[in-house]
Amino acid sequence: MSMPALMPVYPRCEVRPVRGEGVYLIGEQGERYLDFAAGIAVNCLGHGHPHLTQAIQQQAATLMHVSNLYGSPQGEALAQRIVANSFADTVFFTNSGAEAVECAIKTARRYHFANGNPQRNTLITFNMAFHGRTLGAISATNQAKMRDGFEPLLPGFEYATFNDLEGALALIGDHTAGFLVEPVQGEGGIRVASQEFLQGLRKACDEHGLLLVLDEVQCGYGRTGTLFAHEQYGVRPDIVASAKGIAGGFPLGACLATEDAAKGMVFGTHGSTYGGNPLAMAAGEAVLDVMLEDGFFDNVKAMGDRLRSSLEQMIPNFDHLFEEVRGMGLMLGLKLKSDSRRFVAHCRDNHGLLLVAAGENVVRILPPLVIGEEHVAEAIEKLSDAARVYVPEADD
Repeated sequence: MSMPALMPVYPRCEVRPVRGEGVYLIGEQGERYLDFAAGIAVNCLGHGHPHLTQAIQQQAATLMHVSNLYGSPQGEALAQRIVANSFADTVFFTNSGAEAVECAIKTARRYHFANGNPQRNTLITFNMAFHGRTLGAISATNQAKMRDGFEPLLPGFEYATFNDLEGALALIGDHTAGFLVEPVQGEGGIRVASQEFLQGLRKACDEHGLLLVLDEVQCGYGRTGTLFAHEQYGVRPDIVASAKGIAGGFPLGACLATEDAAKGMVFGTHGSTYGGNPLAMAAGEAVLDVMLEDGFFDNVKAMGDRLRSSLEQMIPNFDHLFEEVRGMGLMLGLKLKSDSRRFVAHCRDNHGLLLVAAGENVVRILPPLVIGEEHVAEAIEKLSDAARVYVPEADD
């Protein structure tokens, strides 16, 4: 058999974790890694967090799954808690970020259908965006590496340059439903939306009767120092897709919406077999228990500032390798002058530091949100050691 049993769609590296302890991963042979990738912004509480672990264990022993044909006291409780702490009036639970984005797209289209404007079915999205791997999600990006070989894709998307407000507004027409945008692009290279850009999109939506749909799958749930990144822009969205850190590693996503934006999502318009299952709801509740404690977001901001400052102080020592630091909170990017994927592999294989590559030769630094100063210091020491001996290839 030439193809492995596990479909080879990932270029899997030699790291083979079997256990996690706080901000560390441990491999099959006892190798220890400082995990500043956090499952790509998923393990917000690190590995083996006692409160999250206990909540999952207790719920697994009580009730894991029932059909959404029945009432959901667990789902109602978590949804109400999210509503109480966000812009939203209503929540649909999914199993992943891509599913949350799909629900957000459907919600936006259905809103205009319910208002008697079914022709308003096109969302303006942005270059270098990443919204997931479903057909709808890859149709919402113009990156060839995401789309090649999967045509025909779904119609209903137009593409503008990220942070170019004038260019985005120029695309508004009779078929426009709204904008779909990440406040901080993750896969695209930790590119942060400007205040003018995001606020300008909100203003345009208000003026033209459009919806502002935010993809906060990666930048949401405390990653930037607030529960959602848009809070730092003074912008109120209509719809938000959320996932990754929402359950600390248990599969869960959510589509949040205002009452008005969700007016078209009535009986029979959407569904999910596993979405909102009691086990996922218990994990989601446990994460909020920790995140909503006094001082949690303050610590994220403080550690983000400390990490960013340390990175910026490191750059002059290796200015042949690094250009700049990007990002917000603990969603940071270190831009290289050469291939970031090769440098990520070097840090992983030779220095026990786990990072994630992104577009524009950026190294994503996405530690658990519970890190302390000692972990920042350890990461900077490992990065410096890695940079000191790293030799870029001539064609990088």
